Amino acid sequence: MDLLGKLKLRQKEPDKPPPRHVSWIETSGSVSNQFSFDADGRLCVKSLGDSRHVAQRIIESFLNKFFPSGYPYSVNEGYLRYTQFRALQHFSSAALSVLSTQSLLFAAGLRPTPVQTTVASWILKDGTQHLGKLICSNMGARMDSEPKRWRIFADVLYDFGTGLEVLSPLWPHLFLEMAGIGNFAKGMAVVAARATRLPIYSSFAKEGNLSDLFAKGEAISTLFNVGGIGAGIQLASTVCSSMQGKMIVAPLLSAIHIYSVVEEMRAAPVNTLNPQRTAMIVANYIKTEKISSPADLRYEEDLLFPGRLIEEAGRVKVGRPLRSVVKKPSRLKELRESFPEEKFLINCENSWTDMLLDYNAAGEDALRGWLVAAYAANLEQSGNAPRSSLLSEAYEKMNAMFPSFLSELQKKGWHTDLFLDGTGSRFTWQPNPPSQF
Repeated sequence: MDLLGKLKLRQKEPDKPPPRHVSWIETSGSVSNQFSFDADGRLCVKSLGDSRHVAQRIIESFLNKFFPSGYPYSVNEGYLRYTQFRALQHFSSAALSVLSTQSLLFAAGLRPTPVQTTVASWILKDGTQHLGKLICSNMGARMDSEPKRWRIFADVLYDFGTGLEVLSPLWPHLFLEMAGIGNFAKGMAVVAARATRLPIYSSFAKEGNLSDLFAKGEAISTLFNVGGIGAGIQLASTVCSSMQGKMIVAPLLSAIHIYSVVEEMRAAPVNTLNPQRTAMIVANYIKTEKISSPADLRYEEDLLFPGRLIEEAGRVKVGRPLRSVVKKPSRLKELRESFPEEKFLINCENSWTDMLLDYNAAGEDALRGWLVAAYAANLEQSGNAPRSSLLSEAYEKMNAMFPSFLSELQKKGWHTDLFLDGTGSRFTWQPNPPSQF
């Protein structure tokens, strides 16, 4: 009887609901994947496809004057220095291009005159350049985040390509290979240079005069390109008529070219938020309680290695995939419950702090999360409690000062509506996750 009674009781017990799945979507660049922890805590993934698209805009400029209307009051600090080195850059680059074209024709068995060299320079831009342009066009998000770095990289690529062309007469049997690789590198350089042009000009537009700035910049580029071509023709017919002369002059022009573009980028006060500039803003605010302007930070930026971690800013890393940061469903639940109303997650389990952003997170959300991480790191240094237990206190401190912090940031000229993290991975919670993949 007892056995039958136990069986009846078991039958009357209601079935327990299945464990709820935790599901989210990660977006890295233009690729989206769906992730989920199953009932056993295993991570499952499903590809949602690729949403890549290519959009190009052609901006027409009219060459009336060489400086924008209202100069110098209509532009931000650094525009004159930027323009000076931009002119020098175009002059040296154009002269170097003429020498490389002359060498290519010489390697092909021709003996070009300076006039033939100038005409042929327009023809040799085709070919493998198109392949380089297509490959580089997929890196637009990274260029938005680090336009200065990619602008320097573009000119290094360009000089690498022209260097191969200058050296081509030394190995005439490898003419096609060297010319093809050189044009491939120059094709990538052209796309990177054009893609980063608009963010750089935007940093100088003080009165909404972006078109005027662009037009005048193109006017200066055209003027000094013509001058550089003339100087290159003169050099090609005199000092650089021999290979020995090219081996001396070409490296000198290349050094001037790279130095000029580095100084251009250092002078540009880019006012968009990316990981490096956000970390610098937060670090300076934590130390001095003052907001740095774009002009203040322009010479402090690391143009070659922007991914450095800044101690005073909490050693924050942005853009790691959620699946790499969180390995257990219980840990993901803790992170979600820490700041349920925010569009960021803060994970402090490593020697650095991971900040993960929601797909719709704006610049203000990134600033809020970064300040929480920085305050938590400072509180940890002053006490013995683990950083994870100090997040609540850091969050309250951030909330108390954030309105004034954001207001002052915008007054200094920073654009806080977007946070450009390049190809960093972002996540999106699914309100009704599927039961299976």
